[in-house]
Amino acid sequence: MAVLNKIRQRSLFLILIIALALFSFVLSDLFRNSDALSAKSQNVVATINGKDITREDFLSKVEAVQRQLGPNGTATQAMNRVWDQEVRKAVMETQYEALGITVEQDQMRDLLKTTLANNPDFQNEAGLFDEAKLSEYIQSLKTSSEVAYQQWVDYEQSLANNALQTNYMNMVKAGMIGTLAEGKLAYHLEGDKVDLRFVQIPFSSIPDSTITVTKSEIAKYVEENKEQYEVEASRDIQFVEFKEVASVEDEAEIEKSVAAFKEGKVEYNNGRTDTIKPFAQVKEHANYINFIAGSDIKFDNRYVKKNQLPTAFADSIYNLNVGEVFGPYKDNGHFKLSKVVADIQMPDSVKARHILIPFVGSRSATDSTTQNEVQAKATADSLMRIVKADTTKFKGLLDFSADKVSNENDGVLDWYTYNAMVPEFRDYTFENEVGDIGVVKSAFGFHVIEILGQKNKQRAIKVGTIARKIEPSEETVNAVFRDASNFEIALEKGDFQTLAEENEYVVRPVNTIKELDENIPGLGSQRAMVRWAFEDETEVGEFKRFNVPGGYAIVQLVAKNKAGLMNTEEASITALPAIRKQKKAEQIKSRITATTVEDLAKAENLTARTSLALTMKNPTLSGVGREPLVIGTAFGMEQDETSGLIEGETGIFMIKVVKKELATEMDNYQGFANQVQTAKVNAVNTRLYNALKEAAEIEDNRAKTVQ
Repeated sequence: MAVLNKIRQRSLFLILIIALALFSFVLSDLFRNSDALSAKSQNVVATINGKDITREDFLSKVEAVQRQLGPNGTATQAMNRVWDQEVRKAVMETQYEALGITVEQDQMRDLLKTTLANNPDFQNEAGLFDEAKLSEYIQSLKTSSEVAYQQWVDYEQSLANNALQTNYMNMVKAGMIGTLAEGKLAYHLEGDKVDLRFVQIPFSSIPDSTITVTKSEIAKYVEENKEQYEVEASRDIQFVEFKEVASVEDEAEIEKSVAAFKEGKVEYNNGRTDTIKPFAQVKEHANYINFIAGSDIKFDNRYVKKNQLPTAFADSIYNLNVGEVFGPYKDNGHFKLSKVVADIQMPDSVKARHILIPFVGSRSATDSTTQNEVQAKATADSLMRIVKADTTKFKGLLDFSADKVSNENDGVLDWYTYNAMVPEFRDYTFENEVGDIGVVKSAFGFHVIEILGQKNKQRAIKVGTIARKIEPSEETVNAVFRDASNFEIALEKGDFQTLAEENEYVVRPVNTIKELDENIPGLGSQRAMVRWAFEDETEVGEFKRFNVPGGYAIVQLVAKNKAGLMNTEEASITALPAIRKQKKAEQIKSRITATTVEDLAKAENLTARTSLALTMKNPTLSGVGREPLVIGTAFGMEQDETSGLIEGETGIFMIKVVKKELATEMDNYQGFANQVQTAKVNAVNTRLYNALKEAAEIEDNRAKTVQ
């Protein structure tokens, strides 16, 4: 009881203690997950100059772009495209708002009028733009489809953005002037000339192998050139790939299955015996190839020339007689058995004319088409009989034709190649003779055709091919899975590199993967792999199995590289040559005592050279290359003056100004000032946005908010 009384007496104190403990727990959780302090970090993809790009809006635009890109476009490609668009929009809007530039209603009407002036949907009877029709159209969108109306709003916004950008660019261009002082400078940069006598001691004269560069020197160089070596956070990984590819035994079995059709075979199916003819004896090729043989490449009922056959086997197949079979042979991931089923002397191009008779349901039918298929066929046959009796009447019958384009050329289709026409039209005109007249049916209707000309006839063949794709058997697929699983299990206790070497697996390293990267060299698009490597929970040394096209990859995280300065090993690619160059320059300078060009040439066993009519606009030494510091130094010297040692791009130089000729002063430099102005104006379109973007405050949260 005494204890209970003491608790009651101190109840307020206990409540305060518990409250503080709970508050401390909540605070610690917030600090562990700072994002919980603000929902913004979860819902904002980026903040640009204070403008937020929301996750919902961003992803909806990414989805729309993905639809535009189609099946070949990746999610990352779509995301990057939208990112570029949104960054540009936000950066430019900051400028518009600062200047108070807007597109008002009257300007939008003018923009729409200019853009849609030639659209017949918005023209009156006189062919002029009718604003009332546009208003009616917009109103119909509002009432009929929310999606369609939103698309229209987006279209107007796009026009407005383009107009704002044009206005802004024009304002900036209007401020681009070339002063007379700039014109004078441009004139002298081009017109002032010097002739030099020089000696070059190339850096290449000292072998790289004689120059020692330490890691500490590289680190110091990186520190002194921070801007050049700043890098984003990155990850290094290594992986072993387990490919599901056909084994030698698999290929032998596939080849055997294809070869069986050459001689024919007997199959036993559910107590029934089926005899399959040899390929050479077959007459119904499409049925045999597509269904009986179950070919992975279906029968193509087209004639081909020799150059359309597989290059390595073109002679072997093209030289077959009709009915002969070649193979099995390995081509383009398949084992194949090919037979020449027909041949013909076929032109490479044809000229013909036609009358197209549509019927209800055909592709050339219009609202005025009334004939059904039977009636259209009767019309076409009737016209054919008239043309056969007298070809001069062909032009007079073109009023029946639905092909208005060819009608303008008297129905003539001028010199087209084999694959330019629909199959039915193509087959008739390429497989018959000049002068033949006939009727063929296509998806467009019935064609009354007259063949007018054919060029360059040569042998073409129709080839039937039984093909089996070369792919791994179930046993091989299972073996690859077992190998990957065993390697993965062994990694729990073993070293990645050691185990790979023991099993003769190839370890492939991939370094400096960025957080928003998508492609892994050798594996293709692997966004999930990149996300895993950047997860906070993934520690260096951890590994994971990923499904990749045609198999698996066991991936290990090798290193986490923080954002900041590049490490010495990676920086050495560019830092090492630069440091060597510095050391070579010091070494060369330390041994030189000569003070004239001729003495230096003699001391270094070199030849003094001459370079004439050099200008500042094009600072290039003949036989050496661009040397702006050397030539710039020359223009700061007097005639007959000799320089000290100059550290150039390619070596150490000593120069003597042999002749210095300054361009004659002009009374007025306005012409050159105009050239300067034009150059500035032309640079606005390419440089302005990049400069604004570089100056913008951009907080990129894509890696955290978009998967």
